[in-house]
Order: sequence, then C-alpha cells, then structure tokens
Amino acid sequence: MSDQATPAGRECIVVTGASRGIGAAIALALAQEGRHVACLSRSGAKPACAEAPAEIAARWLPMTADVTQPQALAAVFNTLKADGWRIKGLVNNAGVHIDGASADFPLEHWHEVMDTNATSVIAACQCAYPHLVAAGGGSIVNIGSFFDKLGVKRNLAYCASKAAVGAITRVLAVEWASKGIRVIDVAPGYIVTDLNADAMAPGGPLRAYLDKRIPGKEPGTAADVGALVASIFGPAGGFLSGETIYIDGGQGIAH
Repeated sequence: MSDQATPAGRECIVVTGASRGIGAAIALALAQEGRHVACLSRSGAKPACAEAPAEIAARWLPMTADVTQPQALAAVFNTLKADGWRIKGLVNNAGVHIDGASADFPLEHWHEVMDTNATSVIAACQCAYPHLVAAGGGSIVNIGSFFDKLGVKRNLAYCASKAAVGAITRVLAVEWASKGIRVIDVAPGYIVTDLNADAMAPGGPLRAYLDKRIPGKEPGTAADVGALVASIFGPAGGFLSGETIYIDGGQGIAH
C-alpha cells in the first residue's frame, strides 16, 4: 500500500490487472482525470507507463492481489477502507488468454481462463458492492472482448469467458441499479499494447490480416481503451448501464 497520506473520505477507483497493457493505460487515463487509482496486480507494481509525470504517478496506489483468490480481493478492499479511501468505482481488467483445439482443450486450461476472466469479475464485484453502496453508488466497468459474439477457432474458453462478462454486466446492472450502481462492459478488438507490440508490428502476418479485416486498417491502442473507460466515470456515464460497448474499429461488424 502507498505510504501517501490519505484524508478520510478521499475517493478512489480500483483497477485489476493494472501493472501493464490495457490496465496500465486505464490507470493512467483515470489519474489524468484527477482520480486516485488503486492499481491491483499480482506483482504489486505501479503501472508501466513511462510517460506518466510524477504528479500523475502520485495518484496510483499499487497493491498486490491475485484476482483468482477472492480472499485476496476482499483484503484489498478492506485495506482501502481502513486507510480512509471511499471506493467509487471498479474496473475488472485482469484476464488471461489460452488457445487450443476445442476437441482436446485441457479442462484445467478451461478452468484457468474462466476463473481469471469471468469468476474473478463476480468476486471483485461482490467485494466492491458494499463499498459502492456505502459511497452512495458508483460505476463498474468490466473489460470484455469482441470475441464474445464471434466463433473464433481455437478460442473456446476465451470466447465463452468474455460472453460471460457481458451476461454478468447485464444482470448486475439491473439488479444493482436501485443502489445507484452502474455496470458497463467495454469490449475491445485487437489492441496494441506493450505485451503484443512485436506480433502487431507492421509487416507481420497478424498485422497483414488486420489490415484486411479492420475497416480503418489500423488496430487500436491501449490509450484508446483507457480514454473510453475514463469517460464512463465522468458525466458521459451517468445514464449508461448494462451495455456492451465495442471498441474494435468496426471489425466485428465488417462483412
């Protein structure tokens, strides 16, 4: 936990998987909007954003948690409360991708993907719920994928897990609306991050494929996703709930 002084009642947003990739970009975008961000990851490291100035990085509260361990998630929320933070939002970003032929896809891999991508979303939302109620409401953003509506070879578990994220979002949005809690699913397409930059580089086979499939012939960036998520926590998200917002450059609808 950060040793930064924390006045009682200060608000923060919890982001899982915040050390790298899309999670780091979300933590950056939220901090740039003036918000404090509890940045959860297995390593407990600050988001890997080299461009972040000191005054932005000071808004990050790096914390260690494995999202597949509900007790670890609960401990983080309780620590934030004990330190005087008022939790006003949650971003469920942590995830894993394991592909393989469906006919013999190992069930242990199925469980790993579902536990990390879907079960952890439920667990984190349940941990956040009493804190959001106590704060008078707030927003939850679940990071899904445009694979939730596609039949993608060798992606049985990943597609199923992201479809589950959309279903979880809709149910919680309806069930928790009376508590002032909004729940939104942001579903990216192909996004360039520090984790996949080499595979997505121009000239490679994946980029050649995407140049044909994405109408604008360019994949998105982690900053694109971060900016969208940050906007949901502002006035733009005031009456938005239960929806899946696809940020894929139109790839999912292109014929």
